[in-house]
Order: sequence, then C-alpha cells, then structure tokens
Amino acid sequence: MVAQRDRPFRICFLFNAQRHQMLHGLSTAALLGRRDDMDVTILSPSPGHIDYARWLVERLGGSSIRYERLQSSLLESARRLTGSSVPPKILTLMVLAHRLRHFDAIALPERTSIVLKRMGVRHPRFIHLDHGAGDRAAGFDPRIRLFDFVLMAGAKHRRRMLREGLIREGAHAVVGYPKFEAADAARDPAWTPFPGDDRPVVLYNPHFSELGSWEQMGARLIAAFAAQDRYNLIVAPHVRLLDGQRARARWQPLFDGYRGHPRIYVDPGSDRSIDMSYTSLADLYVGDVSSQVYEYLRERRPCLFLDAHGVDWREDENYAHWHFGPVVGAAADLMAAVDQAFASHGAYRDIQDRAYEETFDARGESGSQRAADAIAAYLQSLPTAG
Repeated sequence: MVAQRDRPFRICFLFNAQRHQMLHGLSTAALLGRRDDMDVTILSPSPGHIDYARWLVERLGGSSIRYERLQSSLLESARRLTGSSVPPKILTLMVLAHRLRHFDAIALPERTSIVLKRMGVRHPRFIHLDHGAGDRAAGFDPRIRLFDFVLMAGAKHRRRMLREGLIREGAHAVVGYPKFEAADAARDPAWTPFPGDDRPVVLYNPHFSELGSWEQMGARLIAAFAAQDRYNLIVAPHVRLLDGQRARARWQPLFDGYRGHPRIYVDPGSDRSIDMSYTSLADLYVGDVSSQVYEYLRERRPCLFLDAHGVDWREDENYAHWHFGPVVGAAADLMAAVDQAFASHGAYRDIQDRAYEETFDARGESGSQRAADAIAAYLQSLPTAG
C-alpha cells in the first residue's frame, strides 16, 4: 500500500555537465515546480548554468523552483585548471553527495552521476532523462540499468533498451522529447547569421567523439565552402568538441581565419549551439554521428553524412541515421556531394518520415508535460513516504 504523505516530494534536477544537457530537463522541472505535491530544486556547480536555468524557466512561464549553485573553491579551481564550463564530474559528486541524500528523487540527463549510489546516496530514486535520441551505442549506456526510472523519447529507444536489458517493465515511460518545448522557448526564430542573404544555408555539425568527422574532414570542408559563392555555411560543432583550453587553443586559429567571412559563420559553443537555432534554420544538415540530426528532421530536409573512417555502416543500427541522405568518404568532392544531397532529397523522404516517428512519440500532450506526469506518477506509486 502507498503511504499517505504529509509533505511534497523533494526532487532535484542535477546538471553536472555542459549546458546542452539542461534543455532536456528544464521544461519538465518547470512543470513539476507548479505542482503542490512537488518541491523542485535545480542544482549545478556552474553559476552560468543556474543563471541560464532561471532565464529559461521564466521564458517557459515561470515556476516555484529553488535554484542552488554548489559553491566550492576546490571545484572552481579544478574548473579553471581544465578550462571547462563545469568542474570534473566525479569531483563534483564527491563534494555534493551528502547534500543529495535528503532528496526523494534525483533527475539526471547523464549517466556518470549514478556513481552517487556507490557514494552512499541510497535514499533518493534516480530518474534518467534522455539527452538526445540518436543511434550511437553510447546512448544505450549499460549504466542506464542502474536507474530506478527511465524516460525516453519514442519506440526506437524503448525497443533497444528492453532488448539490451537497460529498462524494466513498470520502471520506464515513453514521453516524447521535452527538449522541443525548452528549445522553442529559448531561441529567437527570427535570428539568422546571414541577414538579407537568400543563399541556402548548410549546417556542419561534427560530433566530439572519435567516430566524428572533424579531425579528418572539418578544415577541408570549411575551405571548400569558402571557395564558392552559392551556399552559406554554419559551423556549429557539438559543444563538447571545444569545451576545454587545449581544444580551443588548437582550433581557434582555424576559426579566426574565417572571422568576418561573408558566407562562413563559426560558432564554437554559444547557447545557439544548444537551442536548435541552427538545426531549425538550415536547409542542409552535414554531420556524422550526432543525435542532432533527429532534431533537424523535425522539418524533413536534405542530409549529407561524412564517413571519415571507412565504416561498414549499412547494416549497423548505430548508423541508422546515415540512411537519411548520401554518405561520402574522406576523399570525396565535398561541394559535389552537397549538390547531390539537395538534388536527391526526395529519395530519402519516406525513410526520414518513418525514422522520425519511431524516434519521437508525438501522441497526446507535449513531451515536457508527459515527462512531468510520468515522474509524478512514479513517485506517487512508491510504497513508502520519504
């Protein structure tokens, strides 16, 4: 029997990674914070994250949320040493563990923080929030099975997670994609880096992993676009690619070389890189293994994929998105490939439609509302009061 409660559930949305993950939880947190039976805290070691959370929650309509920055001179020193936007995750968790024991639930859009269970944080229920809906094996991390409750965007993820033993019946929910509501509230839909220019806009969105195309093909692709005048190019890598002093120092000279170019716009990691500004305005997506291609296909458009490693990808489910457009290797004529991607889009439209519908369950209310309702129902079903 479910015990009667004499106080709201205390739930912490912990953001212990770069800012892009926040859009996968803030709209859900805002809705939970409007409920009388939920006491919501947003917690992060980054003051910038807390400022961003306050700003976005207000744009989402406001909410009764407590905002808490974990302040520690040790963490700040570590963050400055690495040059990252956040301190090292494990160090943060070591400092934070005692504080987190008092919550009823901790909602996380990443997996590293599940190590809190091994640090003695055993009272709270851990809720996994998807941060992306792509195909790479990294999105199906074995640590997901350690969570008490798991949210996911659609049927594709549910099938694979069940098959791999990452979720259990009764301990997960398909809710759609809450990031859509958060991103819609965050971005300015009228903004463009190329005002008054009607050339088609190409987005190059390389991933930070070793499976990506940046190291082998990035500089050559930018140079190819700089040498033509038919297309505009936005270069917006995954924000983790340039998060750190070493990476920024290595690539800043390349970016500086295109500063002020009328048809090249480089974003090394601003908030527009996370709020779907670029995936919304682009006419062609050029990428590799980033899940952002699915966000781009919210409106079906041409895609081009860069195979920098000679992958045997056609029957590999980790590369299912490479069926959404042409795939070219490291030696390809890149501008000819761009032209082909535009010209051949009709051949890929049906598979884009099917894959999008499998990836994002769009039935009923918004993803944020469904996620909030699922979390509330799960906590209310627990057999004991905290």
